[in-house]
Amino acid sequence: MLYQLVRLFFAIVLKILYRPRVHGSEYIPKRKPFIICSNHLNWLDPLTVGISLPAGYRIHFMAKKELFSNFIFSYLLRKTGAFPLNRKSADYAAMRKSYQLLQDRQIVGLFPEGSRSKNGKLQKAYHGAALIAARSGVPILPVAIAGPYRLFKPLDVFIGPPFVLPPLTYKQKAEKKAQLEEMSGCIMEHIRKLLPGCQSR
Repeated sequence: MLYQLVRLFFAIVLKILYRPRVHGSEYIPKRKPFIICSNHLNWLDPLTVGISLPAGYRIHFMAKKELFSNFIFSYLLRKTGAFPLNRKSADYAAMRKSYQLLQDRQIVGLFPEGSRSKNGKLQKAYHGAALIAARSGVPILPVAIAGPYRLFKPLDVFIGPPFVLPPLTYKQKAEKKAQLEEMSGCIMEHIRKLLPGCQSR
């Protein structure tokens, strides 16, 4: 209930301030679970992605743990489905939470770059998103937010066809790292192709 109220509130606010236009809604899977992977431009990105999907789709975003330091803010974040991530080390608790949500047929929202881009350009992805997707085997829905955010100027959100990463097959850590590096690049390439000037559809 709280999630829907918060979503409705921010949907109204964002539509007034930034007039988001969603392209590719036909690619949104009708069945769950799946993972959303988006580029990261602004602290508003989770809200923008959240209102770009139909109201019945609840997204559980992985968010930096610093956002949970305030009791009230932490309460609201958790009630709306977000869960904390420690970006300074391998956060196995966040990974386990992601797997559990996907096993429960939920939607997990990830920003593979890990932090907001300061110049609007795509950054190199961390391996976390690729690892979760490869081990869970669920589809990835790529999303590209074409910024910047400008008040009362249209903001375009592009959604692409879902894709699935192959399972990890390695014997040594070096092989695992190489595979995750390739898969992370694949995720960012799917996002890049959605941005204006790079679209193939």
